[in-house]
Amino acid sequence: MSLLAITAPAALIFGFGGATLARSQFFPLRWLGKIYISAVRGVPDIAFFLFFVIALDQGFEWLRHQALCPDWPDPIRQGSDFVVCTAAKLPLGSAPQYVHEIYGFFTAVLTFAIVFGAFAANVLYGAMRAVPKEQIETAQAYGMRQSQVFWRILVPQMWVYALPGLSNLWMVLIKATPLLFLLGVEDIVYWARELGGTKQAKFSAYPHEDWRMYYFLFLLIFYLAFTKVSEIFLERLMKRLTHGQGTLGGAA
Repeated sequence: MSLLAITAPAALIFGFGGATLARSQFFPLRWLGKIYISAVRGVPDIAFFLFFVIALDQGFEWLRHQALCPDWPDPIRQGSDFVVCTAAKLPLGSAPQYVHEIYGFFTAVLTFAIVFGAFAANVLYGAMRAVPKEQIETAQAYGMRQSQVFWRILVPQMWVYALPGLSNLWMVLIKATPLLFLLGVEDIVYWARELGGTKQAKFSAYPHEDWRMYYFLFLLIFYLAFTKVSEIFLERLMKRLTHGQGTLGGAA
């Protein structure tokens, strides 16, 4: 739930930035936005998560290493090993356990935001192009600047066209939260396996048989209920936004 609460708006910010770059009049910015959308969407999520988290962590440590240990004599890359000075480690080995957990969760949130931000960018880019050109031309005819047209005409109207795609993306994000397990974060899937299994490494005081089937059955019901509630909320939001709009949803 924390991942969804943080990642959803963060991914929307990444998506809005990517869509804005993709429709920029400045050629390098336009290609930067399109490369971001195409490259991230073209890589399988699991491969991106497993690779990007390691690369992101090493990138942070490399920057800290350059700043804190400029006199380090040995190479950082030693074969397949990545070796930095002790002061550059993230988090520090002496840090409390909660710091390690927060840092792992932070890298997971950032990874989720970048991945789903690319999908959101594609949705928002299409929504921006779906706004009738007559609206843009009328605003320009009234003497509005380009920035005024963007924020007062284009952005308010694009959400009607973007909401169906964003709704689908929200559902996919809900189903993708178990990928936290692959990133080493102790999420609901992790605890379902730990609490339901017969291994007693952590919970030897409560012996029981293998109950994982019941725990994962609960997870099935939980995810179905959560997606159903989300579907009802998004449907009502869509009706509210399309009320009186010149779209198929508004006409219906």
